[in-house]
Parts: sequence; C-alpha cells; structure tokens
Amino acid sequence: MNQKNMNQENMNQEKNEWVDAGPAADVPEEDILERVLEDRIVALYKLNGQIHATDGLCSHEAVRLCMGLVDGDTIECPKHNARFHIPTGKALRRPAKTDIRVYPVRIDSGRVYLRFR
Repeated sequence: MNQKNMNQENMNQEKNEWVDAGPAADVPEEDILERVLEDRIVALYKLNGQIHATDGLCSHEAVRLCMGLVDGDTIECPKHNARFHIPTGKALRRPAKTDIRVYPVRIDSGRVYLRFR
C-alpha cells in the first residue's frame, strides 16, 4: 500500500471513531442531556458555551447522572450526593471514590461528536 492510500485509510479510521451524539443546540446550558450511544449511557453538559461529555452513570452505584444537579462545573449524583468535576470526571465528594470517564468532544456542522476509543 502506498503512502497516499495509507493516509486515506488512517483518515477514514479516525473519522469512524467519532460517534454522532446529536445537535449541539439540544445540549442545555448548565444542565444535562442524556444519550445512549454504542450501548453507553453518556451525559452531555454545556458550561459557559462549551460542551462536555462524561459517563452518564455515577461510579458509586450506577445511578443516572441526568437526574442529578449541575452546580457550576460539577454534577451531583441524585442518590447519595456524590460530586464529580465535569471537565475532568474527578470524584470530588464521597461516597464516590472512582472518577467517571470523560470523552473528547468535537462539534462539526452543528452536531456533537464523541470519541470513545
């Protein structure tokens, strides 16, 4: 395979790694939008105009974070009040001890794309 074909294959592979999560306009400011993508529950947030994406389940007892409360740049789990830093996924308050996963976000033509790999 020549270099040009290898570059094209790499570009196609990278493009396929991004998953369409829907219109960026659907993500509310300082609130949560839940999506199920590739068998994952994902939480989308818009903070100061920037969209973030994390696992949609609390790392403590797998409660859906979309039922929680966004406070500044944190999400509070509705069950036991564990808190996570949205931009980094860091667990900030017990009972959660394990961080939640954060996904890279790309906006293209008004749509949100997430990278799981």
